Amino acid sequence: MIRAIIIEDDPMVAEINRRYLSLFDSVEIAGVFSNGLQALESMQKSPVDLALVDITMPGLSGDLLVERCRSLGVATDFIMVIAANDIEHVNRMLRSGVVDYLVKPFSMERFNQAIEKYLRRKALAGSRHALRQEDLDRMVGVATVQQYREDDLPKGLQQGTLTTILDFLHANPEASHSCESLSKTINLSSVTVRRYLNYLVKANQLDARVCYETGGRPSLMYVLKQSKNKT
Repeated sequence: MIRAIIIEDDPMVAEINRRYLSLFDSVEIAGVFSNGLQALESMQKSPVDLALVDITMPGLSGDLLVERCRSLGVATDFIMVIAANDIEHVNRMLRSGVVDYLVKPFSMERFNQAIEKYLRRKALAGSRHALRQEDLDRMVGVATVQQYREDDLPKGLQQGTLTTILDFLHANPEASHSCESLSKTINLSSVTVRRYLNYLVKANQLDARVCYETGGRPSLMYVLKQSKNKT
């Protein structure tokens, strides 16, 4: 479970961010703060994994909050919310470990992309398996050579959703997953997930196996096909 906080002095924006973030089952909202100093004090007492912070905050601005956290050894990741005219802060903040930016006004889709990318990064970072080049590319947001093109996908399938599913599967390459377990983990409906899994089976990327050990009716389990050149 990822523990996250929201730091935003506009109550309406803070509530929108809270609603967006609450849609992710794997994220626990540990607090909502309207002041940068209050947020810093809380993070020192109760560490969190992720902070969604507005760059213009009373008491302590978002960029200074990040720098203060780094100097104090607070190992929190940050997604920074900025206005269009705050772009000069971006390079400095990237050097401080900000993982993503949201430029106001941002859409729910862009918000979800930022959180999904962060969750993929955390999943890969916590993997016990040796990371491959494509795993590291996904972690830092670099497109892989094998990335699917939107035009190549069947009607109704989207590259972003497919990438989310593939990233999770590659972070757990030897595990078997049911459609239901995947849908809960990556916060998509089981109907949607099943369509993508069936496509990946047809594309020879997954094996589908019937499992009779679920305690109820047999369940279809999916696992990545192992590379033939694996050593």
